Amino acid sequence: MTKSFLGKGISFPLQLSTPENHSLTIAAYEESVRQSVLIILGTEKGERVMRPDFGCGIYDLVFEPKSAATAGKITHEVQDSLLRFEPRIDVLAVETTSQSLETGEALVVSIRYEVRATNNVFNLVYPFYLERSAES
Repeated sequence: MTKSFLGKGISFPLQLSTPENHSLTIAAYEESVRQSVLIILGTEKGERVMRPDFGCGIYDLVFEPKSAATAGKITHEVQDSLLRFEPRIDVLAVETTSQSLETGEALVVSIRYEVRATNNVFNLVYPFYLERSAES
């Protein structure tokens, strides 16, 4: 079975496949979908000049306190942005949990999605770091 309908494209981040022929690495099929999800989550709304609505609204929440309300807002923003910008998947679940790391406070976003065309289910974990305020 061919998966060409899922698409191919230049991988993210940009990498050379081999230094000798100077060609770029290609992301294909499910890997292309996974990288698309990461690009959506890693892009702040308004960051792209020609598509100011593209991206995820979680970056508006960077200075919010680590709380259940913030986790709920992040869950909603992730679900909404994936629904709008990645039509190749069905989002099965988004769960946001709190974690304290050496580098700061983080909310870990666990995403479970199904690629519509193949019915393959994948999990992706996206750490979202909160900035510490001066009083904490």
